[in-house]
Amino acid sequence: MKKAVFLDRDGVINRKAPEGQYITSWKEMKFLPGVARAIALLNRARFRVIVVSNQRCVAKGLITLEDLYAMNRRMCKDLTASGAIIDDAYYCPHDKQPSCKCRKPAPGLLLRAAREHHINLAASWMIGDSGSDIEAGRSAGCSTALILHDHEAASGNPDVFAHSLLDATRQILRLKSHKCASE
Repeated sequence: MKKAVFLDRDGVINRKAPEGQYITSWKEMKFLPGVARAIALLNRARFRVIVVSNQRCVAKGLITLEDLYAMNRRMCKDLTASGAIIDDAYYCPHDKQPSCKCRKPAPGLLLRAAREHHINLAASWMIGDSGSDIEAGRSAGCSTALILHDHEAASGNPDVFAHSLLDATRQILRLKSHKCASE
């Protein structure tokens, strides 16, 4: 079985929209510093890299699923050009109510990806920037890393706190090398 790092999208890969707003077009998609380098490091460490993201903007009618998938293809293409490969992406297009099994904090997206990619969840990580990301990762059986944005309070009791995806990646790879050295 394979190991993976599951990434939330907004706030982890790209700049998050202001509260109450959504990323609905490519021109709004701004990669955060160090993202391509972090993903390339995960690729070299033989982690599958899979995006798992709530995209409530689809349920609100702000973007179509087709446009969301086109934006995802462009994101993957641009990152690949920088040497960073995203293996797959899963999105929950539903609103908060009624609740579904795929909207984080439910672990449905991670469980589906694990089935489809033969992933060992116990050897995998969920990196996100919210308590719901951490809860989804924990519920799926993954280790977790929380990216803290400016002056944010920590939530969700993650295994690792970080200031960026690159910082989280370096900590995860350091923990992995310590674990391998002690075995």
